[in-house]
Amino acid sequence: MSTRFQGVIPPLVTPRHADGSIDTDSLKNLTRHLLDGGVSGLFVLGSSAEVPYLTNAERGLVVSTIAEANARAVPLIVGANEQTTNRVIEEAKKVIDLGADAIVVTSMYYAIGNAEETETHFRAIHDAVGTPIFAYDVPVRTHFKLPTELLVRLGREGVIAGVKDSSGDDVAFRQLLLAARDIPDFDIFTGHEVVVDGALLGGAQGVVPGLGNVDPRGYRNIVDAAVAGDWAKAAAEQDRLADLFEIVYTPNGRVSGGAAGLGAFKTALQVMGIIESNTMSTPMLSLNEDETTAIKVILERNGLV
Repeated sequence: MSTRFQGVIPPLVTPRHADGSIDTDSLKNLTRHLLDGGVSGLFVLGSSAEVPYLTNAERGLVVSTIAEANARAVPLIVGANEQTTNRVIEEAKKVIDLGADAIVVTSMYYAIGNAEETETHFRAIHDAVGTPIFAYDVPVRTHFKLPTELLVRLGREGVIAGVKDSSGDDVAFRQLLLAARDIPDFDIFTGHEVVVDGALLGGAQGVVPGLGNVDPRGYRNIVDAAVAGDWAKAAAEQDRLADLFEIVYTPNGRVSGGAAGLGAFKTALQVMGIIESNTMSTPMLSLNEDETTAIKVILERNGLV
């Protein structure tokens, strides 16, 4: 494992007050909850943060608030989320000034390029910033799957420090782990909540789980068991977390897919007393009382309330 980027690095949700404004007190409380849960890093301004919905001022407020609460306890890995290369570079410099220890970058989106343009994109960002870059493979957002051979080449040349894989392509993920196995300090993370034990067994350095907002200790337990070689214990904890993940299915189609998953995480955190409100970014709907009750039942059977 790498000595710096490894283990459990949850992508923080962004709490809002009922009036829609950013709830900085809840964000600080969430940060403390994650640190107390044994996380080894914090992923800021990822998809779980509702980053496409945040204004520039809100993005800055979120990063600075988490950086203050973290007080350099663990590395901050911050998304530089913009459509094209020069906009990413501009965003990356902003978040680095606010305390980012590494940045997370997707391929271009809206302006969708090919493999050659994507390589140029990552190389230009690397040349412009002096901070480690993680490639974020998330084709559901970008409509472009990052090719394994491109990621490996960029890793070998030090252009990127690793990959956060949210592709949903388990075959490509395993092929990436195999192809990158001999690259020193090249860290590969799965974004899957329910197959972390398998990813670690295959050689991944860690996990970036949205559900980790709710139960960071559970994911730390999986990583600790994997490091110790106790795969039965890792699988048992993964099975429990797979049950906890059922919270994302409580809305039953009433809200959009994004509002269902992130709304479930926020609602669980509200029930647990960690954040004040489960309010979503406009125009997403927040989960209602019936959905909250169903989530509470799942939290209770997993010992979280």
